[in-house]
Amino acid sequence: RLLKMEEFFPESFRLDLKDERNAFFELCKEDQIWICKPSCSNQGRGIFLLKNPAAVNTLQAKLHSTEENLLNKRVPYKAPQARIVQRYIHQPLLLEGKKFDVRSYLLIACTAPYVLFFAQGYVRLTCVNYDAASDDLTVHLTNQYVQKKNSLYSQLKDETVWRMEHFNSYVNEKFRKTNGLPKDWVFTVFTKRMQQIMLQCFLAAKHKLDRKLGYFDLIGCDFLIDENFKVWLLEMNANPALHTNCKVLRDIIPTVVYESL
Repeated sequence: RLLKMEEFFPESFRLDLKDERNAFFELCKEDQIWICKPSCSNQGRGIFLLKNPAAVNTLQAKLHSTEENLLNKRVPYKAPQARIVQRYIHQPLLLEGKKFDVRSYLLIACTAPYVLFFAQGYVRLTCVNYDAASDDLTVHLTNQYVQKKNSLYSQLKDETVWRMEHFNSYVNEKFRKTNGLPKDWVFTVFTKRMQQIMLQCFLAAKHKLDRKLGYFDLIGCDFLIDENFKVWLLEMNANPALHTNCKVLRDIIPTVVYESL
């Protein structure tokens, strides 16, 4: 069964497309948090939050000014980097009070014929407790590159990454009874949902892939679980970080690379 976009992907708009840009600025007048991020980037670069109408107005004015400048120039120009805005999920499930997401892997092992594999990854947590009102990006973004900017990171770095087995045990212990979850929800319901979403995204994009023998790619897929245990796809990364800067990653990443090859 194909999922509808709104079943797994937060409402998003491309700011480089006029119709989508206008639709977003019409929609976002009320006090809601949106996350703005560049496409084709990584390590949390260029990401910021739009937390109130004033921030939205500032962005709108900036985009309008850029557009005006481009219209007035008759010389070749470099187009500004495409950005998307995505509705911020402000009631995430928390682990010990901290925001987290899950990095899993999709290996497109071959495109002639299509061969896909799924690999469990790991859980990425923030250093500090979650506060939706905070202006500190290290409260909102879980990737290691951003977390390194937090002064607590050096002493907490091994606590910012969990194995999936640890995550599964934690969910069994803390949430299973109160939320009526099946045993090992992480390795059953959640894993199947991740695979279903990954497959659907692959089917949507496969016509763009070169079909040549020997072509492959490892995609890092980031999922967030909200407090109702709904699974959201945040993004898919064509150049996932393969750093081993903490104990769990030193075990997981070499295995992912070895199995991919």
